[in-house]
Amino acid sequence: MIDLYTAATPNGHKVSIALEELGLPYTLKVINLTVGEQRTPAFLAINPNGRIPALIDREADDFAVFESGACLIYLAEKTGQLMPTDAKGRSRVLQWLMFQMGGIGPMMGQANVFFRYFPEKIPAAIDRYQGECRRLFRVLDGHLQHHEYLAGDYSIADIANWAWVRTHRWSGVEIDDLPHLKRWRDAIRQRPAVQRGIEQPPSKVDLTRDGDEAAKRFSEEARTMVETGRGAA
Repeated sequence: MIDLYTAATPNGHKVSIALEELGLPYTLKVINLTVGEQRTPAFLAINPNGRIPALIDREADDFAVFESGACLIYLAEKTGQLMPTDAKGRSRVLQWLMFQMGGIGPMMGQANVFFRYFPEKIPAAIDRYQGECRRLFRVLDGHLQHHEYLAGDYSIADIANWAWVRTHRWSGVEIDDLPHLKRWRDAIRQRPAVQRGIEQPPSKVDLTRDGDEAAKRFSEEARTMVETGRGAA
């Protein structure tokens, strides 16, 4: 049994999607980020960095894993699924996973901060991070023109990148002119395990769109976390 400590963010949904795809039994432990549960001593004992997601594998002497990418690798290697075991195939998956961890996630996260959450709008910062998101999306689109998935068969690399790319509108970045990225996004969205995973837990707001009162309230809560340095995931 896996205990998953998480919240409704792209990083959190990476791991819940993987658990659903792998068919592993897990218990959902939802961390309330707005009240700072990620900073409690109990959670810091699992992840000293105070970020979600993290997991505890009860079948492996309560082994704790933090960082979303590390969680995905651990689960793939534990089950022998969603990542090849040969050196080259494994490397291809890890390359695209690192692409998300070092590029897509941080750049979209910063776009969210400056486009959504900062009370003062700084056009140069917004343009910088939205522009880099667009560049990274073009990299994905170009690769997916010749590949159904990012690294051979469907893998943790697809899960990690998809969990962020699906929220592109929240970052203020459109992908209408990136047909291969759209095809990949839509195909993965149809997977039953993916549909279950993004509901574990459900988000307070649909990050694939905006413009309603729920989106405004969510932005205000996120702004408070940014301004107080509590962070999220």
